Amino acid sequence: MHTANILRLGIKELWGLARDPLLLVLIVYSFTLSIYTASRAMPETLNNAVISVVDEDQSPISSRLITAFYPPYFVVPRLISLHEMDDRMDAGLDTFALDIPPNFQRDLLAGRTPTLQLNVDATRMTQAFNGAGYIQSIVSGEIAKFLDRYRGISAPPVDLVLRARFNQELNKEWFGSINNVISAVTMLSIILTGAALIREREHGTIEHLLVMPVTPFEIMLSKIWSMGAVVLLASLFSLIVVVQALLAVPIEGSIALFVLGAALQIFATTCMGIFLATVAGSMPQFGLLLMLILLPLQMLSGAVTPRESMPEIIQTIMLAAPNTHFVILAQSVLFRGAGLDIVWPQLLALLAIGSVLFYLSLRRFRQFLR
Repeated sequence: MHTANILRLGIKELWGLARDPLLLVLIVYSFTLSIYTASRAMPETLNNAVISVVDEDQSPISSRLITAFYPPYFVVPRLISLHEMDDRMDAGLDTFALDIPPNFQRDLLAGRTPTLQLNVDATRMTQAFNGAGYIQSIVSGEIAKFLDRYRGISAPPVDLVLRARFNQELNKEWFGSINNVISAVTMLSIILTGAALIREREHGTIEHLLVMPVTPFEIMLSKIWSMGAVVLLASLFSLIVVVQALLAVPIEGSIALFVLGAALQIFATTCMGIFLATVAGSMPQFGLLLMLILLPLQMLSGAVTPRESMPEIIQTIMLAAPNTHFVILAQSVLFRGAGLDIVWPQLLALLAIGSVLFYLSLRRFRQFLR
C-alpha cells in the first residue's frame, strides 16, 4: 500500500466532486436548510392548530371555554355560526370545530349532563389525534373550575414533581435538529461514494485507473477518506453553525467524541455505498437500491421512533446496522453529555460493522474491476 497513491487519488475524487454542482447543492442543502426547516416544522406536538367555536349559549361558561384556547397550541378561536361549521370543515379551513349548545350553562348547573360536539379533521393526523386529547382535557378542566366557583387547581392527594432532564423547556426542535444531522451523515456518505464510483464507470475513467500502478485497495480507500472527510466537515459545520448558533440548541457532551463516532459511522456507510455502486449497473439503479437500503436504516435505527417501541425481532436485526449504534452514541453524547466510559460499546460495534462492510466491499470491488 502506497500512502501517496491514496492521497493523490483522494484529491482527484475531491476535484471530481467540486465539478459536480448537483452534489454540491445536495451537500449544502442537506446540512443547512434541510435541518433548519425540518426542525422548525417538527409535528410531534400541537402547534397553532386552527379551531373555530359555535357559541349557541352565550354564557359565562362558554366565554370561559373560548378563552381557554390560546397560542402556541391553538390559534385564537374564530367565532362562527352553526351553518358555517360544516362548510369550513369541508374547505379545510378548520382542524377543530367546537359546538357549544344552547342552555349549556343552565343544564350544567342543574346537574344534567349536556353534550358538546367537537368536529375533527382527521386528515391532519398528528394534530387531530393530539389536539382532540388537548381539547378534552381543557374543556373538562375549565368546567370543573367553573363548577367549583374558582379558577385555582385543587390540591391532589399526591404531589407529583416533574423534572425534565436534558430538555428542560420540552422544546421539540432540540431533538429534531440533531436527529436530522444524524440522518444526513448516513445519506450523504452513501450517496457520495456510490455516485463517485458510478460516475467513473460511466465516464470510462475507471479503466484509466486500472492501467496505473495502483491497487483496488488504494482506489477504494481513497474514495472512503475523501468523501468521508467532506461529510465529516459538513456535519461538524452543521452541528456548530446551524444547530448551536441558528437553532440555539445546547450541546451537552463532547463534540470531539461525536466526531469520532461520526467518523466510524462514515467509514461503515461509505463502504456500504461502494458495495451498492458495484451491484448497481447505472445511476438510476443505484438510486433504487439506495431507497431500499436507506429508508429501513433511517426508520428503524431509533432516530425517528424509539427502538423500544419496535418488535423484538426488529430490534435484534437492526443491531447489525451501523445506524442503530450511531444514533445511540450521538443521542447519548449530544443530548445527555455521555463520555467515553458510556459509549465505548457503540464505538466498538461501529468499528466491527465497518470492518466487515469494508471486507465485503473490497471483495466486491475487486470483482467489479475485472
